[in-house]
Amino acid sequence: MRSVRARTTLGATAVVAGALVAIGLAVVLLLRSNLAGQTDLQAEVTAREIAAQIAGGTPPARLDLPDADEHPVRVVDAAGRVRAADEDLRSVGGFTQRPAPRGAAPGDEESEGDDDDDDGVPPPSGQVSTDAEFVTGTATVEERRGDYRFAIVRASTPDGETFDVYAGTSLATTRQAVGTVVRAMLVGLPVLLVVVAGVTWLVTRRALRPVEAIRAELEAITSSGDLTRRVPVPGSRDEVAGLAATTNATLAALEESVARQRGFVADASHELRSPIASLRTQLEVAAAHPELLDLDGAVDDVVRLQHLAADLLLLARLDAGDRPSGAAPVELADLVRDETARREAAAGGDGAGNVTFRTNVDASPLVAGPRGRIERVLGNLLDNARRHADTVVLVTLRERGGEAVLTVADDGPGVPAAERERIFERFVRLDDARARDEGGAGLGLAIARDLVKAQGGTLAVGEAPLGGALFEVRLPVRGAPNSRRTENT
Repeated sequence: MRSVRARTTLGATAVVAGALVAIGLAVVLLLRSNLAGQTDLQAEVTAREIAAQIAGGTPPARLDLPDADEHPVRVVDAAGRVRAADEDLRSVGGFTQRPAPRGAAPGDEESEGDDDDDDGVPPPSGQVSTDAEFVTGTATVEERRGDYRFAIVRASTPDGETFDVYAGTSLATTRQAVGTVVRAMLVGLPVLLVVVAGVTWLVTRRALRPVEAIRAELEAITSSGDLTRRVPVPGSRDEVAGLAATTNATLAALEESVARQRGFVADASHELRSPIASLRTQLEVAAAHPELLDLDGAVDDVVRLQHLAADLLLLARLDAGDRPSGAAPVELADLVRDETARREAAAGGDGAGNVTFRTNVDASPLVAGPRGRIERVLGNLLDNARRHADTVVLVTLRERGGEAVLTVADDGPGVPAAERERIFERFVRLDDARARDEGGAGLGLAIARDLVKAQGGTLAVGEAPLGGALFEVRLPVRGAPNSRRTENT
Protein backbone atom coordinates (compact mmCIF):
# COMPACT_ATOMS: atom_id res chain seq x y z
CA MET A 1 0.00 0.00 0.00
CA ARG A 2 1.47 3.32 -1.00
CA SER A 3 1.86 5.92 1.71
CA VAL A 4 0.32 9.37 1.66
CA ARG A 5 3.80 10.77 1.21
CA ALA A 6 4.43 8.65 -1.90
CA ARG A 7 1.04 9.48 -3.40
CA THR A 8 1.51 13.20 -2.72
CA THR A 9 4.99 13.18 -4.25
CA LEU A 10 3.81 11.28 -7.31
CA GLY A 11 0.82 13.56 -7.78
CA ALA A 12 2.82 16.77 -7.38
CA THR A 13 5.51 15.54 -9.77
CA ALA A 14 2.92 14.53 -12.38
CA VAL A 15 1.21 17.92 -12.16
CA VAL A 16 4.50 19.81 -12.47
CA ALA A 17 5.58 17.56 -15.38
CA GLY A 18 2.34 18.25 -17.24
CA ALA A 19 2.63 21.98 -16.64
CA LEU A 20 6.28 22.06 -17.75
CA VAL A 21 5.54 20.09 -20.93
CA ALA A 22 2.69 22.45 -21.82
CA ILE A 23 4.82 25.52 -21.10
CA GLY A 24 7.75 24.05 -23.03
CA LEU A 25 5.61 23.38 -26.09
CA ALA A 26 4.24 26.91 -25.94
CA VAL A 27 7.75 28.38 -25.64
CA VAL A 28 9.08 26.31 -28.56
CA LEU A 29 6.14 27.22 -30.79
CA LEU A 30 6.41 30.90 -29.90
CA LEU A 31 10.18 30.90 -30.45
CA ARG A 32 9.79 29.16 -33.81
CA SER A 33 7.14 31.64 -34.88
CA ASN A 34 9.23 34.65 -33.88
CA LEU A 35 12.38 33.33 -35.59
CA ALA A 36 10.39 32.50 -38.72
CA GLY A 37 9.06 36.05 -38.77
CA GLN A 38 12.56 37.45 -38.44
CA THR A 39 13.81 35.17 -41.22
CA ASP A 40 11.01 36.30 -43.54
CA LEU A 41 11.74 39.93 -42.69
CA GLN A 42 15.46 39.58 -43.47
CA ALA A 43 14.72 37.87 -46.78
CA GLU A 44 12.15 40.52 -47.76
CA VAL A 45 14.47 43.40 -46.88
CA THR A 46 17.21 41.91 -49.07
CA ALA A 47 14.79 41.26 -51.93
CA ARG A 48 13.43 44.82 -51.81
CA GLU A 49 16.93 46.30 -51.82
CA ILE A 50 17.71 44.46 -55.08
CA ALA A 51 14.25 45.26 -56.48
CA ALA A 52 14.79 48.94 -55.71
CA GLN A 53 17.99 48.91 -57.79
CA ILE A 54 16.10 47.33 -60.70
CA ALA A 55 13.28 49.88 -60.42
CA GLY A 56 15.92 52.62 -60.46
CA GLY A 57 17.19 51.47 -63.82
CA THR A 58 20.26 49.47 -62.82
CA PRO A 59 20.86 46.71 -65.38
CA PRO A 60 20.83 43.14 -63.97
CA ALA A 61 24.51 42.65 -64.78
CA ARG A 62 25.45 45.64 -62.63
CA LEU A 63 23.29 44.88 -59.57
CA ASP A 64 25.01 45.07 -56.18
CA LEU A 65 24.26 41.56 -54.84
CA PRO A 66 24.95 40.46 -51.23
CA ASP A 67 27.25 37.60 -50.30
CA ALA A 68 25.58 34.33 -51.29
CA ASP A 69 26.65 32.72 -47.99
CA GLU A 70 24.38 35.14 -46.15
CA HIS A 71 21.58 35.86 -48.63
CA PRO A 72 21.54 33.98 -51.94
CA VAL A 73 19.85 36.17 -54.60
CA ARG A 74 18.59 35.31 -58.03
CA VAL A 75 16.93 37.71 -60.51
CA VAL A 76 14.59 36.14 -63.07
CA ASP A 77 13.04 37.89 -66.04
CA ALA A 78 9.56 37.37 -67.51
CA ALA A 79 10.81 34.50 -69.66
CA GLY A 80 12.12 32.65 -66.64
CA ARG A 81 15.76 33.26 -67.45
CA VAL A 82 18.20 33.95 -64.65
CA ARG A 83 19.54 37.46 -65.33
CA ALA A 84 21.60 37.96 -62.21
CA ALA A 85 23.02 35.77 -59.38
CA ASP A 86 26.06 35.56 -57.16
CA GLU A 87 28.87 33.61 -58.75
CA ASP A 88 29.05 31.30 -55.72
CA LEU A 89 25.35 30.39 -56.03
CA ARG A 90 25.25 27.10 -57.87
CA SER A 91 21.51 26.29 -57.80
CA VAL A 92 18.18 27.18 -56.21
CA GLY A 93 15.34 24.65 -55.98
CA GLY A 94 12.78 22.88 -53.89
CA PHE A 95 9.88 25.11 -54.94
CA THR A 96 7.95 26.10 -58.04
CA GLN A 97 8.52 29.58 -59.37
CA ARG A 98 5.61 32.05 -59.42
CA PRO A 99 3.60 32.67 -62.62
CA ALA A 100 4.80 35.26 -65.04
CA PRO A 101 3.08 38.65 -64.93
CA ARG A 102 0.26 39.37 -67.37
CA GLY A 103 1.59 40.32 -70.70
CA ALA A 104 4.84 38.50 -70.15
CA ALA A 105 6.27 35.93 -72.52
CA PRO A 106 4.99 32.35 -72.34
CA GLY A 107 7.04 29.90 -70.35
CA ASP A 108 7.24 32.02 -67.23
CA GLU A 109 7.02 29.87 -64.14
CA GLU A 110 4.64 29.64 -61.22
CA SER A 111 5.51 30.03 -57.56
CA GLU A 112 3.70 28.80 -54.50
CA GLY A 113 2.60 30.99 -51.66
CA ASP A 114 0.23 33.92 -51.44
CA ASP A 115 -0.58 35.88 -54.61
CA ASP A 116 1.53 38.99 -54.99
CA ASP A 117 -0.39 41.53 -57.01
CA ASP A 118 -3.97 40.96 -58.06
CA ASP A 119 -4.05 38.31 -60.87
CA GLY A 120 -0.29 38.66 -61.34
CA VAL A 121 -0.47 42.23 -62.68
CA PRO A 122 3.09 43.68 -62.71
CA PRO A 123 3.82 46.92 -60.88
CA PRO A 124 4.01 50.13 -62.92
CA SER A 125 7.26 51.00 -64.63
CA GLY A 126 10.04 52.01 -62.26
CA GLN A 127 8.26 50.66 -59.16
CA VAL A 128 8.44 47.71 -56.75
CA SER A 129 5.41 45.60 -55.78
CA THR A 130 3.99 46.34 -52.37
CA ASP A 131 3.50 42.68 -51.51
CA ALA A 132 5.95 39.83 -51.17
CA GLU A 133 5.58 36.09 -51.36
CA PHE A 134 7.49 33.58 -49.26
CA VAL A 135 8.53 30.03 -50.10
CA THR A 136 10.84 27.48 -48.50
CA GLY A 137 13.45 25.82 -50.68
CA THR A 138 17.09 24.86 -50.97
CA ALA A 139 20.19 26.60 -52.29
CA THR A 140 23.69 25.35 -53.07
CA VAL A 141 26.39 27.91 -52.34
CA GLU A 142 29.77 26.72 -53.57
CA GLU A 143 29.47 23.07 -52.51
CA ARG A 144 27.26 23.55 -49.47
CA ARG A 145 23.56 22.80 -49.75
CA GLY A 146 21.11 24.15 -47.22
CA ASP A 147 17.49 25.07 -46.55
CA TYR A 148 16.45 28.67 -47.06
CA ARG A 149 13.40 30.88 -46.72
CA PHE A 150 12.96 32.91 -49.90
CA ALA A 151 11.14 36.22 -50.31
CA ILE A 152 9.90 36.99 -53.85
CA VAL A 153 9.47 40.63 -54.80
CA ARG A 154 8.47 41.84 -58.30
CA ALA A 155 9.97 45.00 -59.79
CA SER A 156 9.61 46.86 -63.11
CA THR A 157 12.37 48.81 -64.83
CA PRO A 158 11.76 52.35 -66.14
CA ASP A 159 11.43 50.70 -69.56
CA GLY A 160 8.55 48.45 -68.33
CA GLU A 161 10.51 45.18 -68.18
CA THR A 162 9.45 43.03 -65.21
CA PHE A 163 11.80 40.96 -63.01
CA ASP A 164 11.23 38.67 -60.01
CA VAL A 165 13.82 38.96 -57.25
CA TYR A 166 14.37 35.83 -55.15
CA ALA A 167 16.30 36.57 -51.93
CA GLY A 168 16.86 33.87 -49.32
CA THR A 169 17.79 33.67 -45.64
CA SER A 170 19.22 30.47 -44.18
CA LEU A 171 16.96 28.43 -41.89
CA ALA A 172 19.93 26.82 -40.16
CA THR A 173 20.13 29.51 -37.47
CA THR A 174 16.42 29.26 -36.70
CA ARG A 175 16.48 25.48 -36.52
CA GLN A 176 19.63 25.51 -34.45
CA ALA A 177 18.11 27.94 -31.95
CA VAL A 178 14.91 25.89 -31.67
CA GLY A 179 16.91 22.67 -31.36
CA THR A 180 19.08 24.16 -28.62
CA VAL A 181 16.02 25.20 -26.63
CA VAL A 182 14.39 21.78 -27.09
CA ARG A 183 17.56 19.97 -25.97
CA ALA A 184 17.90 22.26 -22.98
CA MET A 185 14.33 21.50 -21.99
CA LEU A 186 14.81 17.77 -22.44
CA VAL A 187 17.84 17.91 -20.16
CA GLY A 188 16.40 20.36 -17.64
CA LEU A 189 12.92 18.82 -17.33
CA PRO A 190 14.04 15.55 -15.66
CA VAL A 191 16.38 17.46 -13.36
CA LEU A 192 13.61 19.85 -12.35
CA LEU A 193 11.19 16.96 -11.79
CA VAL A 194 13.73 15.23 -9.56
CA VAL A 195 14.08 18.44 -7.54
CA VAL A 196 10.28 18.82 -7.28
CA ALA A 197 9.88 15.19 -6.21
CA GLY A 198 12.63 15.51 -3.59
CA VAL A 199 11.29 18.75 -2.15
CA THR A 200 7.75 17.39 -2.08
CA TRP A 201 8.94 14.22 -0.35
CA LEU A 202 10.81 16.18 2.33
CA VAL A 203 8.05 18.73 2.87
CA THR A 204 5.40 16.01 3.08
CA ARG A 205 7.48 14.05 5.55
CA ARG A 206 7.81 17.09 7.73
CA ALA A 207 4.10 17.89 7.44
CA LEU A 208 3.11 14.31 8.30
CA ARG A 209 5.53 13.96 11.19
CA PRO A 210 2.91 15.15 13.75
CA VAL A 211 0.39 12.72 12.23
CA GLU A 212 2.85 9.87 12.67
CA ALA A 213 3.40 10.95 16.27
CA ILE A 214 -0.36 10.91 16.86
CA ARG A 215 -0.64 7.46 15.25
CA ALA A 216 2.23 6.06 17.32
CA GLU A 217 0.76 7.42 20.55
CA LEU A 218 -2.68 6.02 19.73
CA GLU A 219 -1.10 2.66 19.01
CA ALA A 220 0.68 2.80 22.37
CA ILE A 221 -2.56 3.75 24.13
CA THR A 222 -4.38 0.88 22.44
CA SER A 223 -1.73 -1.67 23.36
CA SER A 224 -1.35 -0.46 26.95
CA GLY A 225 -4.99 0.35 27.64
CA ASP A 226 -3.92 3.50 29.51
CA LEU A 227 -6.60 6.04 28.67
CA THR A 228 -4.95 8.73 30.78
CA ARG A 229 -2.35 9.28 28.04
CA ARG A 230 -2.86 11.92 25.38
CA VAL A 231 -1.51 12.42 21.88
CA PRO A 232 0.95 15.30 21.27
CA VAL A 233 -0.60 18.52 19.96
CA PRO A 234 1.71 20.42 17.57
CA GLY A 235 2.01 24.16 17.96
CA SER A 236 1.26 24.85 14.30
CA ARG A 237 -2.44 25.65 14.88
CA ASP A 238 -3.36 23.95 11.61
CA GLU A 239 -5.62 21.02 10.68
CA VAL A 240 -3.23 18.51 12.26
CA ALA A 241 -3.31 20.43 15.53
CA GLY A 242 -7.12 20.42 15.35
CA LEU A 243 -7.05 16.66 14.75
CA ALA A 244 -4.81 16.14 17.77
CA ALA A 245 -7.03 18.31 19.99
CA THR A 246 -10.14 16.47 18.87
CA THR A 247 -8.42 13.13 19.45
CA ASN A 248 -7.50 14.16 22.98
CA ALA A 249 -11.08 15.27 23.63
CA THR A 250 -12.28 11.89 22.39
CA LEU A 251 -9.79 10.11 24.63
CA ALA A 252 -10.93 12.19 27.60
CA ALA A 253 -14.57 11.33 26.90
CA LEU A 254 -13.63 7.67 26.49
CA GLU A 255 -11.66 7.71 29.73
CA GLU A 256 -14.62 9.26 31.52
CA SER A 257 -17.00 6.72 30.01
CA VAL A 258 -14.78 3.79 30.95
CA ALA A 259 -14.30 5.13 34.47
CA ARG A 260 -18.04 5.58 34.80
CA GLN A 261 -18.65 2.09 33.50
CA ARG A 262 -16.12 0.60 35.90
CA GLY A 263 -17.65 2.50 38.78
CA PHE A 264 -21.08 1.37 37.68
CA VAL A 265 -19.99 -2.26 37.62
CA ALA A 266 -18.33 -1.93 41.05
CA ASP A 267 -21.38 -0.24 42.58
CA ALA A 268 -23.72 -2.75 40.97
CA SER A 269 -21.66 -5.61 42.37
CA HIS A 270 -21.77 -4.03 45.81
CA GLU A 271 -25.52 -3.45 45.65
CA LEU A 272 -26.19 -6.99 44.49
CA ARG A 273 -23.95 -8.55 47.11
CA SER A 274 -26.07 -7.55 50.11
CA PRO A 275 -29.50 -8.93 49.03
CA ILE A 276 -27.87 -12.05 47.61
CA ALA A 277 -25.97 -12.62 50.87
CA SER A 278 -29.14 -12.00 52.89
CA LEU A 279 -31.17 -14.39 50.76
CA ARG A 280 -28.47 -17.04 50.95
CA THR A 281 -28.32 -16.73 54.73
CA GLN A 282 -32.07 -17.13 55.01
CA LEU A 283 -32.03 -20.18 52.74
CA GLU A 284 -29.15 -21.78 54.63
CA VAL A 285 -30.92 -21.21 57.95
CA ALA A 286 -34.14 -22.61 56.48
CA ALA A 287 -32.27 -25.66 55.25
CA ALA A 288 -30.95 -26.34 58.76
CA HIS A 289 -34.05 -25.17 60.68
CA PRO A 290 -37.14 -25.12 58.46
CA GLU A 291 -39.21 -23.70 61.27
CA LEU A 292 -37.08 -20.51 61.22
CA LEU A 293 -37.70 -19.74 57.53
CA ASP A 294 -38.62 -16.05 57.04
CA LEU A 295 -40.60 -16.47 53.84
CA ASP A 296 -41.70 -12.83 53.67
CA GLY A 297 -38.13 -11.61 54.03
CA ALA A 298 -36.92 -13.99 51.34
CA VAL A 299 -39.63 -12.78 48.97
CA ASP A 300 -38.72 -9.16 49.70
CA ASP A 301 -35.07 -9.85 48.91
CA VAL A 302 -36.00 -11.57 45.65
CA VAL A 303 -38.26 -8.67 44.66
CA ARG A 304 -35.50 -6.21 45.47
CA LEU A 305 -33.06 -8.21 43.38
CA GLN A 306 -35.56 -8.28 40.54
CA HIS A 307 -36.06 -4.52 40.64
CA LEU A 308 -32.33 -3.88 40.89
CA ALA A 309 -31.59 -6.17 37.94
CA ALA A 310 -34.28 -4.41 35.88
CA ASP A 311 -32.82 -1.02 36.78
CA LEU A 312 -29.31 -2.11 35.84
CA LEU A 313 -30.54 -3.53 32.55
CA LEU A 314 -32.37 -0.28 31.73
CA LEU A 315 -29.28 1.79 32.50
CA ALA A 316 -27.16 -0.48 30.33
CA ARG A 317 -29.59 -0.06 27.44
CA LEU A 318 -29.57 3.74 27.86
CA ASP A 319 -25.79 3.78 27.94
CA ALA A 320 -25.78 1.77 24.71
CA GLY A 321 -27.84 4.50 23.06
CA ASP A 322 -31.23 2.78 23.08
CA ARG A 323 -33.64 5.32 21.60
CA PRO A 324 -36.99 3.68 20.72
CA SER A 325 -38.80 5.29 17.82
CA GLY A 326 -42.27 5.04 16.38
CA ALA A 327 -44.03 4.95 19.77
CA ALA A 328 -47.39 6.67 20.11
CA PRO A 329 -47.39 10.12 21.77
CA VAL A 330 -48.29 10.21 25.47
CA GLU A 331 -50.93 12.55 26.90
CA LEU A 332 -49.10 13.79 29.94
CA ALA A 333 -52.12 15.11 31.87
CA ASP A 334 -53.83 11.72 32.04
CA LEU A 335 -50.57 10.08 33.05
CA VAL A 336 -50.06 12.57 35.91
CA ARG A 337 -53.55 11.98 37.28
CA ASP A 338 -53.25 8.19 37.01
CA GLU A 339 -49.85 7.99 38.72
CA THR A 340 -50.71 10.36 41.56
CA ALA A 341 -54.02 8.58 42.20
CA ARG A 342 -52.28 5.21 42.27
CA ARG A 343 -49.69 6.36 44.79
CA GLU A 344 -52.23 8.12 46.97
CA ALA A 345 -54.21 4.89 47.15
CA ALA A 346 -51.07 2.91 47.91
CA ALA A 347 -50.06 5.42 50.61
CA GLY A 348 -53.39 4.93 52.37
CA GLY A 349 -53.09 1.18 52.19
CA ASP A 350 -49.55 0.89 53.60
CA GLY A 351 -49.96 3.22 56.53
CA ALA A 352 -48.27 6.21 54.93
CA GLY A 353 -51.49 8.14 54.56
CA ASN A 354 -50.00 11.23 56.19
CA VAL A 355 -48.59 12.25 52.78
CA THR A 356 -51.12 13.94 50.49
CA PHE A 357 -50.73 14.19 46.73
CA ARG A 358 -52.00 17.33 45.02
CA THR A 359 -52.09 18.03 41.30
CA ASN A 360 -52.37 21.26 39.35
CA VAL A 361 -52.78 20.59 35.61
CA ASP A 362 -52.94 23.66 33.35
CA ALA A 363 -52.58 21.87 29.99
CA SER A 364 -52.65 18.46 28.37
CA PRO A 365 -49.56 18.38 26.15
CA LEU A 366 -48.51 15.39 24.08
CA VAL A 367 -44.93 14.19 24.49
CA ALA A 368 -42.92 11.51 22.70
CA GLY A 369 -43.36 7.93 23.88
CA PRO A 370 -43.08 5.18 24.78
CA ARG A 371 -45.52 5.54 27.65
CA GLY A 372 -43.64 3.13 29.90
CA ARG A 373 -40.58 5.35 30.03
CA ILE A 374 -42.57 8.48 30.82
CA GLU A 375 -44.37 6.53 33.57
CA ARG A 376 -41.02 5.46 34.95
CA VAL A 377 -39.77 9.07 35.11
CA LEU A 378 -42.89 10.34 36.86
CA GLY A 379 -43.06 7.29 39.14
CA ASN A 380 -39.46 7.67 40.30
CA LEU A 381 -39.98 11.35 41.06
CA LEU A 382 -43.22 10.70 42.93
CA ASP A 383 -41.69 7.86 44.97
CA ASN A 384 -38.69 10.00 45.82
CA ALA A 385 -40.92 12.91 46.89
CA ARG A 386 -43.15 10.64 49.00
CA ARG A 387 -40.13 9.26 50.88
CA HIS A 388 -38.90 12.74 51.79
CA ALA A 389 -42.17 14.69 52.18
CA ASP A 390 -43.58 15.52 55.61
CA THR A 391 -47.20 16.00 54.63
CA VAL A 392 -47.71 16.95 50.98
CA VAL A 393 -46.44 16.32 47.45
CA LEU A 394 -47.49 18.87 44.80
CA VAL A 395 -47.44 17.90 41.10
CA THR A 396 -47.95 20.66 38.49
CA LEU A 397 -48.16 20.43 34.70
CA ARG A 398 -48.13 23.34 32.25
CA GLU A 399 -46.92 24.17 28.78
CA ARG A 400 -44.39 26.92 28.08
CA GLY A 401 -42.67 27.75 24.77
CA GLY A 402 -43.36 24.43 23.08
CA GLU A 403 -42.27 22.43 26.14
CA ALA A 404 -44.24 20.44 28.68
CA VAL A 405 -43.11 21.54 32.16
CA LEU A 406 -43.74 18.97 34.89
CA THR A 407 -42.73 19.75 38.49
CA VAL A 408 -42.83 17.52 41.57
CA ALA A 409 -42.38 19.39 44.88
CA ASP A 410 -42.49 18.26 48.50
CA ASP A 411 -42.33 19.88 51.93
CA GLY A 412 -39.45 17.76 53.20
CA PRO A 413 -35.88 18.78 54.10
CA GLY A 414 -34.94 19.56 50.49
CA VAL A 415 -31.62 19.06 48.74
CA PRO A 416 -28.55 21.15 49.67
CA ALA A 417 -27.36 23.35 46.82
CA ALA A 418 -23.95 21.64 46.75
CA GLU A 419 -25.57 18.22 46.26
CA ARG A 420 -28.15 19.06 43.59
CA GLU A 421 -26.11 17.57 40.77
CA ARG A 422 -24.64 14.72 42.76
CA ILE A 423 -28.03 13.20 43.55
CA PHE A 424 -28.41 12.32 39.86
CA GLU A 425 -25.30 10.13 39.98
CA ARG A 426 -25.83 6.40 40.17
CA PHE A 427 -25.92 4.66 43.55
CA VAL A 428 -25.86 8.00 45.41
CA ARG A 429 -27.98 8.31 48.59
CA LEU A 430 -27.61 11.48 50.61
CA ASP A 431 -29.55 10.29 53.67
CA ASP A 432 -27.24 7.71 55.27
CA ALA A 433 -29.64 7.26 58.15
CA ARG A 434 -32.33 5.82 55.90
CA ALA A 435 -32.61 2.06 55.82
CA ARG A 436 -31.40 0.51 52.55
CA ASP A 437 -34.76 -1.15 51.93
CA GLU A 438 -36.56 2.16 52.23
CA GLY A 439 -33.98 4.30 50.47
CA GLY A 440 -33.51 2.04 47.47
CA ALA A 441 -30.26 1.54 45.58
CA GLY A 442 -29.80 5.18 44.61
CA LEU A 443 -30.73 4.59 40.95
CA GLY A 444 -34.16 6.22 40.73
CA LEU A 445 -33.09 9.78 40.02
CA ALA A 446 -30.23 8.65 37.76
CA ILE A 447 -32.66 6.57 35.70
CA ALA A 448 -35.16 9.45 35.57
CA ARG A 449 -32.58 11.92 34.22
CA ASP A 450 -31.22 9.43 31.66
CA LEU A 451 -34.73 8.68 30.42
CA VAL A 452 -35.57 12.40 30.14
CA LYS A 453 -32.33 13.05 28.21
CA ALA A 454 -33.18 10.16 25.90
CA GLN A 455 -36.49 11.92 25.14
CA GLY A 456 -34.68 15.19 24.36
CA GLY A 457 -35.62 16.89 27.64
CA THR A 458 -34.02 18.08 30.88
CA LEU A 459 -34.40 17.26 34.57
CA ALA A 460 -33.18 19.62 37.29
CA VAL A 461 -33.73 20.09 41.01
CA GLY A 462 -34.22 23.27 43.01
CA GLU A 463 -35.95 24.57 46.11
CA ALA A 464 -39.73 24.21 46.36
CA PRO A 465 -42.06 26.95 47.68
CA LEU A 466 -43.10 24.38 50.30
CA GLY A 467 -39.52 24.31 51.61
CA GLY A 468 -38.50 20.93 50.24
CA ALA A 469 -37.12 19.79 46.90
CA LEU A 470 -38.61 20.75 43.54
CA PHE A 471 -37.84 18.52 40.54
CA GLU A 472 -38.60 20.10 37.14
CA VAL A 473 -38.93 18.05 33.96
CA ARG A 474 -39.03 19.74 30.55
CA LEU A 475 -40.00 17.69 27.50
CA PRO A 476 -40.61 18.85 23.91
CA VAL A 477 -44.28 18.89 22.98
CA ARG A 478 -45.62 16.83 20.06
CA GLY A 479 -48.91 17.72 18.40
CA ALA A 480 -51.33 20.52 19.21
CA PRO A 481 -51.82 21.20 22.93
CA ASN A 482 -55.26 20.84 24.46
CA SER A 483 -55.28 23.59 27.08
CA ARG A 484 -57.44 23.10 30.11
CA ARG A 485 -57.24 23.49 33.87
CA THR A 486 -58.03 20.86 36.48
CA GLU A 487 -56.93 20.60 40.05
CA ASN A 488 -57.12 17.62 42.38
CA THR A 489 -56.66 17.99 46.06
